[in-house]
Amino acid sequence: MNTIPYNLPHLKELEAESVHILREVAAEFEKPVLMYSVGKDSSVLVRLAQKAFAPGKLPFPLLHVNTTFKFREMVEFRDRYVKEIGAELIVHTNRKALERIGPPEKWTCTLCANLLKTQALIAALREGGFDAAIGGARRDEEKSRAKERVFSFRDKNMQWDPKNQRPELWNLFNTAHFKGESFRVFPLSNWTELDVWQYIHAENIPVVPLYFARHRPVIRRDGMLLLAGELNTPRPGESVENVLCRFRTLGCQLCTGAIRSAAASVPEIIDEILLATYSEREHRAVDQDREDSMEEKKREGYF
Repeated sequence: MNTIPYNLPHLKELEAESVHILREVAAEFEKPVLMYSVGKDSSVLVRLAQKAFAPGKLPFPLLHVNTTFKFREMVEFRDRYVKEIGAELIVHTNRKALERIGPPEKWTCTLCANLLKTQALIAALREGGFDAAIGGARRDEEKSRAKERVFSFRDKNMQWDPKNQRPELWNLFNTAHFKGESFRVFPLSNWTELDVWQYIHAENIPVVPLYFARHRPVIRRDGMLLLAGELNTPRPGESVENVLCRFRTLGCQLCTGAIRSAAASVPEIIDEILLATYSEREHRAVDQDREDSMEEKKREGYF
């Protein structure tokens, strides 16, 4: 594995903190799992876990909650990369909800977040008996995420109460919990989007090609550039345009917009982020329902 450049010592500190957290999870919980969304943050998490437990294999499986609305390139990358690193992968989908609601055009971003993400995640964690779910959320992403502890307690209903969390003094974590209770653990809490991409560059971590700019067919809708062709088709008054763009964040095709960009490599993405004046999640419709929508979703069990 690559060595972090000498001029980026803060990455060494962040790496050491995250590795310590991952080892604490392995030591303190009976059955942890690492959430694998196939995005850049979970790719960094996987690399950190590899470092934390080298030369052995990962001591926990990867869990992908698949809505079936993900980009095709994400699923192809997931299967290829997991096989390459020899990790155990669990894929969970809320098939009953998909059958009940019907085809993609009947789904809204809010409905998807509730049934195909939140409820599917809760079901997957219960079925697997997991008492800790490791995720790649960062405090700089969004207001409610900034309220999270590194070890974020969940009650027996897997709900989050920001007022009922344990103090975290230095690197001491209280992981005590009764049967049925659990934790969401965020080793990247203190990382920024820039840190993530600098680490990807330093470690030469593979990521989904959708992060890199190229000309893509898109539809302008609700202030977003939605990828056309797979799940999104033009509505009356809309047309398909060929735009040089990339995805700053990845989610479901129905609610994830691209940004105009010419950044076709990791160094170019880093340069672009240095000049960015808005959050990467401004192009995720699921975050924009209401000002408090993400916090409400997290209270209900959303990651």
